[in-house]
Amino acid sequence: MFKRSMPATGACLLAGLLALGACTTRSPGPDLRHKIADYYGLASFGEVTALRFTFNVKRGDLQLSRSWLWEPQTNRVTFTPSAPGETPTTYQRPSETTTLPEALTKVDSEFINDQYWLLFPFHLVWDQMTTVTREPGQKALPLGQGEASEILVKYPPQGGYTPGDEYELFIDPDGRILQWIYRRGGATEPTLTAAWEDYQQLGPLTLSLNRPGPDDNFRVWFTDVGVQLAGQTGWTMAR
Repeated sequence: MFKRSMPATGACLLAGLLALGACTTRSPGPDLRHKIADYYGLASFGEVTALRFTFNVKRGDLQLSRSWLWEPQTNRVTFTPSAPGETPTTYQRPSETTTLPEALTKVDSEFINDQYWLLFPFHLVWDQMTTVTREPGQKALPLGQGEASEILVKYPPQGGYTPGDEYELFIDPDGRILQWIYRRGGATEPTLTAAWEDYQQLGPLTLSLNRPGPDDNFRVWFTDVGVQLAGQTGWTMAR
């Protein structure tokens, strides 16, 4: 979907397949960013020593899965290929003063994409280069019936794997994302639209594990999702 480099704990979406947003000059300040991110457990993210998940996507006839283990406190990533017999890849994500070997760039872009899909609300706080604004009043949901507050998120035109991405988030009064629209590189026409469903509590985090599109041609979903918390040796798994 979309991909961009992360700050100390950042990321992006579906490598070469997907993305979301839009923007105005009105700025709600940091409170709106934190309201949304805090609903998902940002204040407790520091307790997470490891996060595992499998990213699954179906788009038309294409279906793929990628499995990840991320250790956010050290920013170490392990990618486990889905094909039998292939060897897992473990690498250290680059800092502001280091770069990745060219052979790891594709893997890292896919991690950024897939992690963004899962943890996008946290990036509202982590990615301070974004413009985040609230549209006035209530807006019709893009899928189905109902209305919600519309939040517009815009990335700058330079930097990251897919600069200029824009998102429209439709949130409830608690800051929970109900649906979103993604515009890759700020495209006029939406690149994709999806609902946020199957909310589950995973340790201190609240995560949406199913993102169906308007029809059967598109869906993103997550399986084998678990967190390891500081002081624990086992995993807390989603059902």
